[in-house]
Amino acid sequence: MFEILVIIFAGFGAGIVTGLVGASAVVIVTPFLVIFLGYDPYSAIGISLATDVVASSVSAFTYSKHGNINIKGGLLIAISAVIAAIFGSWFSAGMTPTALGGLTGIIILLTGISFRRKPINQRVEEFKNKFELNFFREREKLSSVLFGTFIGLMTGIFGAGGGIMILMVLTFVLDYKTHMAIGTSVLIMTFTALFASASHFIVEQHIPYFELLLSGFFAFAGAVTAATFANGASEKKLSKAIGTAFIFLGLIVILN
Repeated sequence: MFEILVIIFAGFGAGIVTGLVGASAVVIVTPFLVIFLGYDPYSAIGISLATDVVASSVSAFTYSKHGNINIKGGLLIAISAVIAAIFGSWFSAGMTPTALGGLTGIIILLTGISFRRKPINQRVEEFKNKFELNFFREREKLSSVLFGTFIGLMTGIFGAGGGIMILMVLTFVLDYKTHMAIGTSVLIMTFTALFASASHFIVEQHIPYFELLLSGFFAFAGAVTAATFANGASEKKLSKAIGTAFIFLGLIVILN
């Protein structure tokens, strides 16, 4: 019963986080499975990625209904990220559980600090005003492939679907508006997480059907809930609350 409750809470939380800010399920699912249920980090990352598929696809559908998806512009990023995610998942299979768990915890911790400091839309605007990005925009195809490859590797190794990183590239490099960038990024994340999770399960030669069904169902519910109530709170408050949770979970994973 305890295991069921943990997976339900992790899946629902992952859906909420993805639906609100486009963050990956890894920041919720992996810590809960590793800390409370003693899962091997590699297995936990595979389940996180599969949960990402559900949460991201539901979020992407919601954004598409409002006309906030443009996959054509991000196609090169998507293709590069999917290919790199497969290689990344193979690479992480050779890492020790301690190293993989510790590095994943650091990624979660840094994500939390980032959310605590500033909301994503404010960070985007300040970055645009501060830096000259014509170099990347003039080489749009090359930049898309390079950034997409990096994002895919991070997805495959650490389980993070790359939503926030994809959002940054779409906004900074391709000059998408924030809502369009979020919608497109969660759509791309659906495919990177799908191929990376499949690669994880192939390497493991085991598919945890029970965990996937339970986590995926409640991730769906969480994403729908987030899409419904996202406008009920300011983006600043949401970012700070989510950032605090990420910092707490990241520290626990690192210490564990």
